[in-house]
Amino acid sequence: MTNEVEGEEGDEEGKEEGGDECGRRPGLLAPALANVGLGLPAIIPLYLTYWLLTDYLPSPCDAFAPDPARSNCDYHTLDHAPMMMFLLAVTGTMLLLALLMVDVLGPRRRGEDRPGRWLAAATLVPVPFLTLLCLAKA
Repeated sequence: MTNEVEGEEGDEEGKEEGGDECGRRPGLLAPALANVGLGLPAIIPLYLTYWLLTDYLPSPCDAFAPDPARSNCDYHTLDHAPMMMFLLAVTGTMLLLALLMVDVLGPRRRGEDRPGRWLAAATLVPVPFLTLLCLAKA
């Protein structure tokens, strides 16, 4: 009988130290995999942001140019800009909602007292996009 009571007290000590019901401390593997998994659909809004920063903003278009034919303007980029901005707003909002669900609300629902592990692993979301960008530049 004494062993059973001591075993139960040991389990409670493991829970108090931040472990789960088995006495294990939660690692970073689950948050890392979840956020890298979120990074796969995040490729779309990240690419749209990349396009707007690298193609649209540095374009030399002048809306009040006296002769548009003489300006060095890429009208193809200008034609696509409103749609790209709209898609960025829609997909960016969906990504932020997914991050909120996975990294903030998920740990609270599971009763984790420190969701900082999940928020720290959110820095892994752009990893798939950056990997593809590096492969495309090579």
